[in-house]
Amino acid sequence: MKKIAPDKWKHFYVGIPSGAVIYGLAILNWPQQKPIAIAVSFLILVAVCYGFELFSLLTGKGHYEVNDALAGILGGTIGIFVVLFFLKLTFPQ
Repeated sequence: MKKIAPDKWKHFYVGIPSGAVIYGLAILNWPQQKPIAIAVSFLILVAVCYGFELFSLLTGKGHYEVNDALAGILGGTIGIFVVLFFLKLTFPQ
């Protein structure tokens, strides 16, 4: 198995709080509709992570690599589920 590059870990670790914050804002807008909040926050997460890569490609500022976006999306997805888990423990229904 290949060793994962350090910059992928950076994108992964930055993705975790990004996903958590995005989901936190989404759940404030749709508190009774968790599936909608999850879907919207995931779509925003994908747009932000890939948007940064597209920005790098179009402006030449930075290095464009799809795997960076995928690492951020993976981290962000974990961040979303951490908040979901925390809310489930804090506010059981």
